[in-house]
Amino acid sequence: MVGEHEGLNPDRIHRRTRRHMDLWDRVKVLVTLAVISGGIVGNLVDPPFVPLGQALADFVSSGVGRLLVALIALELIRQTHYWISERSAGYHSFWQDRVFGRLDRTVSERISPWTRFRIGRWFRLILAAVAYAYIADYFMDSVNSPWEALVNAPRIIAQVVFSPVVIQGVAILFFVVMQFVAIFWFLSRGGVDVVLPEEIKTRFSDVWGQDHVLRLIKENIAFLEKPDEIEAKGGYLPGGILLWGPPGTGKTLMAEAVAGETGKPFVFVEPGAFLNMFFGVGVLKVKSLYRKLRKLSLRHGGVIVFFDEADSLGSRGVLGGLQSPGMAQPASTALAGFDCNGFGYLTPQGQAAVLSQLGQPVEEEPPRRRLFDRIIVGAGMGGGGMGTLQALLTEMNGLTKPRGIVNRIRKILGFRPKPPPKYRILHIMATNMPNALDEALLRPGRIDRIYKVGYPSKQGRKQTLEGYLAKVKHELTPEQIDKLATVTPYYSGAKIKDLVNEALIQAIREGRDAITWSDIWKAKALKELGPPEDAEYIVRERHAVAVHEACHAVVAHLLRRHMAIDLVTIERHGDTGGMVKNLLSEDRFTQWRSEFEVDIMVSLASLAGERMFFGDDNSSGVTGDLRSATAIAAYMEGVWGMGEQLVSFTVDQTMTGQPANPAATTLQRRRDEIDRRLSELFRRTWELLDENRDKVLALAAVLEERKTISGEEVAEILGEPAGARAMRRPEGWQAIDEQAAEERRRRALALLDRSEDSSGSG
Repeated sequence: MVGEHEGLNPDRIHRRTRRHMDLWDRVKVLVTLAVISGGIVGNLVDPPFVPLGQALADFVSSGVGRLLVALIALELIRQTHYWISERSAGYHSFWQDRVFGRLDRTVSERISPWTRFRIGRWFRLILAAVAYAYIADYFMDSVNSPWEALVNAPRIIAQVVFSPVVIQGVAILFFVVMQFVAIFWFLSRGGVDVVLPEEIKTRFSDVWGQDHVLRLIKENIAFLEKPDEIEAKGGYLPGGILLWGPPGTGKTLMAEAVAGETGKPFVFVEPGAFLNMFFGVGVLKVKSLYRKLRKLSLRHGGVIVFFDEADSLGSRGVLGGLQSPGMAQPASTALAGFDCNGFGYLTPQGQAAVLSQLGQPVEEEPPRRRLFDRIIVGAGMGGGGMGTLQALLTEMNGLTKPRGIVNRIRKILGFRPKPPPKYRILHIMATNMPNALDEALLRPGRIDRIYKVGYPSKQGRKQTLEGYLAKVKHELTPEQIDKLATVTPYYSGAKIKDLVNEALIQAIREGRDAITWSDIWKAKALKELGPPEDAEYIVRERHAVAVHEACHAVVAHLLRRHMAIDLVTIERHGDTGGMVKNLLSEDRFTQWRSEFEVDIMVSLASLAGERMFFGDDNSSGVTGDLRSATAIAAYMEGVWGMGEQLVSFTVDQTMTGQPANPAATTLQRRRDEIDRRLSELFRRTWELLDENRDKVLALAAVLEERKTISGEEVAEILGEPAGARAMRRPEGWQAIDEQAAEERRRRALALLDRSEDSSGSG
């Protein structure tokens, strides 16, 4: 045979004969029929009244016997046909190609597959009815013929089904099963709340400070309200939105506003809805949730399901015990506990540099890390337990679920089943830890849009402040509201709401019902710094701390253009003995060499001032200031390209893949360059403080008396505006002149227009 040629795989070539059957495959049907026949004959034998020969004669003469003998004969013929076909190529070709092949081609041409399926099903039903008729005729004394058994089938089946033994067995099985059903039903309840459209009052107008995100979300809403438009053009309805960002920025409020604007039911899934101690309960909850979603979708034309704190769903690719970048602390939190407010007078970039040098993870404010650059952290079995996340992923696939019992009846009756309905379900998930989500959850088709809901801009903060202040009585002018929006960077909507509420409490405490600017300022200081400790300095230590902070404040106020002093205090807050709190006056994304040098000078101001005013003596309170100045200088020299050489010490980490501390490496290899930079900046700081001795002492005296003063009061005492002594900008900064820039833009656009006209005419 061709299939047995050396080097050929018999399974992959056309065989000229039938494949040989194993012995058991050849005789298994015969053995089964023989065993059944032997059992029946053995039941008839009753020596000496009914010998074996008589029993065989009775068996063959009975209907069941004749049926079994006919089946044995047919099986023998079939196996004989197979045996010849396995050995004769011509015989096999005749039956395979000319007889069965021609018949199959004829049937395929004249009868559709669906019709063939229905004919085959009816044939199987008729065969089962014939088998039942003969078996009932043989075993039941009340039946005289197979036809009678077939006619009386309902009565016979009822007698069997409603017999005491069957009823008792079914009852026992029912109660055992129902116990488990009741337990799992009870455990699978809860964690899901359905809010109907008429119960939702939130609208997009209630969401403040996130207009750029709302514009993107409204596009998805347009598809949900008119899904036929995109589906008629070959597209599909986006099925999911992920809202990620810091806590309190309005993610949940946006999801509720989406439901309110669309008039669709809003299904809220609690963060711990799928957390269960029993295996399989989470899967049942997922199945129950999506059954409810499909019903609501058909009834209302769509439904919105919102998963709050979606990171609780976990991930399947977990490396336990490792920390995710998503869990890094904000700089302001991680710096808490260091000397002099944890370098709070530094810019955010300067703070991050210091903490990186100390080996502490820092999340930028606002966070700007990439969504998928991560080490996954979470529950190893997917948050909700083994199988829960997998069940959720399966349901979110958007697979069309067939209709229920009506479709099954249609199939039984031979009718073509109805096509599955279109379930329009919009998934909205919110999290402040996107790194903990499974990548399969975020793939297109499940989550199609990923929007960052970050800290609002200045205009967004102003809009949010106006919204919350409109709900209370206040005396703030538009100029004060604008200023408050400026001095509250990285404030979320929830934080702004809390600030207004705290200011109202301050006013009520003083017997007033209207909020003033003083109430706002006190509330802001209280929320950001916490209540001061009930501790008093001795006289000389209070004077030393006041001079220390006054030096920081004078240098910061005179040299900085891009930051303003918010407040200066010598009150103790935790481990902090005093602080100069600064605020960015504009949203910044880069920082320049001159600004980092000012950071270093502000850090060194405490050491220069203490030595200047205390006879070349200084306290240990400058430890953190020196540390921050050294770290920034090291980064300038070896990382940021602001030193005498151009080598970057971040190459050690990027090329070898090994963790490295570029600031420490720079400090080891370029200690002299760093020391020269610090010494030069220390000299300039000394000269600036020496020139403003009287202002430093005046500011220190006010601090000793009042303990806490605002940035406006600092400017009033110093008598100069912020940035009055700032270093002159290099010539290159003239390039950002607005008029010159506008003229360059006009010339460039005119050039582009001429290029387009010439290419179009060509």
